[in-house]
Amino acid sequence: MTTLPAPLAIGPHTVQPPVVLAPMAGITNAPFRTLCREYSGGKGLFVSEMITTRALVERNEKTMQLIHFDASEKPRSIQLYGVDPVTVGKAVRMIVEEDRADHIDLNFGCPVPKVTRKGGGSALPYKRHLLRAILREAVAGAGDLPVTMKMRKGIDDDHLTYLDAGRIAVEEGVTAIALHGRTTAQHYGGTADWEAIARLKEHVPEIPVLGNGDIWCAEDALRMVRETGCDGVVVGRGCLGRPWLFNDLVAAFEGRPEDFHKPTLREVKSAMLRHAQLLGEWIGDEARGVIDFRKHVAWYLKGFSVGSEMRGKMAVVSSLAELDAHLSELDLDQPWPESADGPRGRTSGNNRVVLPDGWLKDPYDCAGVSEDAELDTSGG
Repeated sequence: MTTLPAPLAIGPHTVQPPVVLAPMAGITNAPFRTLCREYSGGKGLFVSEMITTRALVERNEKTMQLIHFDASEKPRSIQLYGVDPVTVGKAVRMIVEEDRADHIDLNFGCPVPKVTRKGGGSALPYKRHLLRAILREAVAGAGDLPVTMKMRKGIDDDHLTYLDAGRIAVEEGVTAIALHGRTTAQHYGGTADWEAIARLKEHVPEIPVLGNGDIWCAEDALRMVRETGCDGVVVGRGCLGRPWLFNDLVAAFEGRPEDFHKPTLREVKSAMLRHAQLLGEWIGDEARGVIDFRKHVAWYLKGFSVGSEMRGKMAVVSSLAELDAHLSELDLDQPWPESADGPRGRTSGNNRVVLPDGWLKDPYDCAGVSEDAELDTSGG
């Protein structure tokens, strides 16, 4: 039997097995979290999609919907992104005072150019003093709520920041750190550096370290823990169109590989319809929910024999009945295709990192970070 020696502690919250759903913009909303949690049997930690602190403080209507949690979600886990320590502090205090979450995660992993060119996302940890100031405000405002952070290795191989950032996090009272084993320059390309996760764990033994990157199946999660010594795993792209991956992760950590889920297309159809229905109920409009679901279709159907004509039809579907009808035309007895395992989602790299002018001259000077860096986007 393969099990972890101890559950993951995030402040007062016990996460057993130590499996976390990574925040993904436009993906990890309440409906998708519900699906993943159902497949896991309620085990694990499921984090909201990223919330910008400025939008939260200003009570942006869309943002206020995104921070809604289902009554069954315990603990309620919310990820914040901000570049201004004062605004981050206000957002955290708002969450605490209005009892909107039980755990706060901070995003320092977004690699997209429109964020990094303003000094935000995965570019921010290079400015050590600014990182410290943000973490200090967040922890102070959080009170008894645990604060964690997610980051990348650094900007590129010549400007690695994760060890310094990890030490700053410990000193400022952060509860746990998740490391995506890629640099900003890598985006989602290449191979995640699991050795960096192991080095971070050795560097900050005081708090839990979670590993992220290239976990495509439950066996990958076990292997990451075994090879790096990390305290848990964060799963992102691997569960796109596969919410049942959380069933497999729980089974793997509990030593039950015989319970891995390999659904037929008929079972996948049921999951797709439920996902689309939940989105419609959450948005308050069936058509809008189905339209939002369209981006998930290719992930769910990866590897199955569907045909380009049918894929084209489902790209413009706008009702549950229409989605059901199209899926019913397929051979629903198709078994789970082995080609559906492995990488999914974004896999391309981008070696050009866009930064503010002079950003790399001084790793401590905080000048030049503007509120424009706080955009409604995510990643990491």
